[in-house]
Amino acid sequence: MSSNESKNYELDVNQIQEIIAHRYPFLLVDRILKIEDGKKVTGLKNVTFNEPHFMGHFPNHPIMPGVLILEAMAQTGAVLLKNLVPDFEKKLVYFAAIDNAKFKKPVVPGDQLIFEVELVNFRRGICKLVGKSFVDGNLVSQADFTAAVIDR
Repeated sequence: MSSNESKNYELDVNQIQEIIAHRYPFLLVDRILKIEDGKKVTGLKNVTFNEPHFMGHFPNHPIMPGVLILEAMAQTGAVLLKNLVPDFEKKLVYFAAIDNAKFKKPVVPGDQLIFEVELVNFRRGICKLVGKSFVDGNLVSQADFTAAVIDR
């Protein structure tokens, strides 16, 4: 398979933990559905009522915080970098900037978030990504990310 072909497969939560450093309760991606090597990744998060942020955001009106949706998109994007960075297991991916973040609809328990994250540019350990998240095919949020890949 060439490096720019799309590969349909799933990475479960255990396999995701082998790639990125995040752990419960801050691992916000449940599954990777598809990777287009070096270009695009599609991930999934099942939003459940028992997540700790719903106790206070908001009582009797639970809405997933926008910053956590952005974090989940970024975690999905970090998986995409695995095959682009030598010795990736010895690296961490840090936010450097979030631009043009927009939230179109609230995300609530019972929703299934689908993240589509595309790599725009990657040079000297700095990458630019564009992320979108969807519920039932409807765009709920989007943002542009800049991240730095650093040694652990």
